[in-house]
Amino acid sequence: MAEAVHAAPAATPADCTRWLAGPVVYLPVWEAMRSYTEARGADSADEIWLTEHAPVYTLGQAGKPEHLLCPGDIPIVQCDRGGQVTYHGPGQIMAYVLFDLRRAGIHVRDYVYRLEQGVLDVLHGWGLAGACRQAGAPGIYVPLDGLPPAPAMPGQPAPNVGKVAALGVKIRNGRAYHGVSLNLAMNLEPFDRINPCGYAGLRTVDLAGLGIRRDFQGAGDELAASLWRALRA
Repeated sequence: MAEAVHAAPAATPADCTRWLAGPVVYLPVWEAMRSYTEARGADSADEIWLTEHAPVYTLGQAGKPEHLLCPGDIPIVQCDRGGQVTYHGPGQIMAYVLFDLRRAGIHVRDYVYRLEQGVLDVLHGWGLAGACRQAGAPGIYVPLDGLPPAPAMPGQPAPNVGKVAALGVKIRNGRAYHGVSLNLAMNLEPFDRINPCGYAGLRTVDLAGLGIRRDFQGAGDELAASLWRALRA
């Protein structure tokens, strides 16, 4: 890791975006996010940390091991975010959002909506007009057959969508950490070894496969800027 992951809170409340040179191992970044959140005070800066990870499966706090179908030699980490199982690896932008909801007066449901909106806004700006939410299934999805998403059962993604961005958060003392992942251009095979986010048969896609190619760092910077706009709206 070219830049050490820090745990000390910043001194001012100004928005701050940091790049952690990757691919980085997952566990030290998670531990640093948690330490930052525990140490921060009322005037500590909200931050977004951008990076990509070495291959890893992460299970949410209530994650069910049966959703790990055939993990093979990819490490598995049980962490404290919400949600089930997902995969992180090279070519996927991680945006870890360390945000004081209590200070901003934002409730958790609105916070999740704003994170999704930040992703949607940047994808729509890149020409992915079909990017959308799915009720009860956090994250961002795209239709796979050129048609609007088909009807779905409550809390289940439609059968003709693929997931392009995942979301998982942890709230501690009114402050959030973890965040969103956006599949830019990656090896998607490891997603076939799990039920992504706990949904059997859910397809995972990346932007390169949808014909959208962006420089990794430039795309991360645009994503962070879009997330800040959504959070400050």
